Amino acid sequence: MGLLDGKVAVVTGAGGGLGETHALLLAKEGAAVVVNDLGGSRDGSGADSAMADVVVEKIISAGGQAVADYGNVANEEDANAMVKRAVDSFGKIDFMIANAGILRDKSFKNMTNDMWDIVIDVHLRGTYLTVKAAYNQMLEQNTGGSIVVTSSTSGLLGNFGQSNYGAAKAGIAGFARCLFQEGLKYGIRVNVLAPAAWSRLTEDIFPQGQNMEELLSPDKVSPLVVWLGSDDAKDVTGRTFLVTGNTVQLLSWQSQTVCQKDNTEGPFEVSDIGDAVKANFEHWPKGVQPTSRPFQ
Repeated sequence: MGLLDGKVAVVTGAGGGLGETHALLLAKEGAAVVVNDLGGSRDGSGADSAMADVVVEKIISAGGQAVADYGNVANEEDANAMVKRAVDSFGKIDFMIANAGILRDKSFKNMTNDMWDIVIDVHLRGTYLTVKAAYNQMLEQNTGGSIVVTSSTSGLLGNFGQSNYGAAKAGIAGFARCLFQEGLKYGIRVNVLAPAAWSRLTEDIFPQGQNMEELLSPDKVSPLVVWLGSDDAKDVTGRTFLVTGNTVQLLSWQSQTVCQKDNTEGPFEVSDIGDAVKANFEHWPKGVQPTSRPFQ
């Protein structure tokens, strides 16, 4: 008996890396899986059905249930079609994992509109379209469901050379923080994953020669994701999880008062704000240091 016996899941970008390990573990736990992957390169160019097909074959060979889907998450027809494929193949959808993504890293002074647009399109629009299709189907089924979207510390905390990617990933997190509140009424859970894992997208970001491929293997991220699709996680929604190797952290925002006075009084003087910042600055949390890697 698996934790997800009888469940049906769609995983976007499941032809390799995190998406593949999500799909394989979902199937191992009993879920039927739609393995979506356009089969493009890391920068989003090209297409090839082989990536999704290989993962489907792995699942079927292990005794699981899976079908391939080759749609582009940033295309509305394709997004709707991958959810329809789940319904046509397995009767329903219970779990959507929006994982697909690309990179077009460049320092901001050398960022082009094309680099910006395609990353926003695949990550933010692609997440919106696939989640929208799954959400609508879950509403029609009226049996609830689970959605996990993939953000990143680049969007939540920042990272050098990834202004386009970070903007998209911050947008995904904001989208989920709003959607989960609407999903409460219908029993649809929405959670955010911010993973750090070795894959073809990230292999040049992590330090080299330190066994990071094993230490930050993507299969160490998938257990949390798969659990979030189970009935055991029925009360967990609106949360952001950071997963790095075998460390799972819950991210929750905290505020720190800089200065304050009664609202019946007039506004602060500009200099008062400056004095308050100077008085407190040394006690503020330290900022994240830039990632040391070359960018053109």
